[in-house]
Amino acid sequence: MTPIWYRVRDLDAGRRFYRDVLGFTETAFDGEARWSQLTRGETAVGLAEGEPEEALVATIDVDDVKAEAERLRAASVDVGVVVEVHGQIRLLDVFDPDGNRIQLTQELAED
Repeated sequence: MTPIWYRVRDLDAGRRFYRDVLGFTETAFDGEARWSQLTRGETAVGLAEGEPEEALVATIDVDDVKAEAERLRAASVDVGVVVEVHGQIRLLDVFDPDGNRIQLTQELAED
């Protein structure tokens, strides 16, 4: 699984956000070179200390996008609005402390 790399100003704060708030598991860490790799399900993210720049967007499959939106807002995380593509999928943009965008997705069951 190839990670999507994000640059973060504070690697330790970024690691805490991805682990403690978004539920990722850290799989590799190099304190000297200032990078970390984390996974959640089929999603892999790499963090490198530096000035944030535009990057690809990691997507995370969740069971309930609306519940995640409420949980993250309660934790003062910067989130967008839940978007639903008619009966197909729900999407939510989530922003880490450095403004990097992650997208939560929920496939909706067909009736």
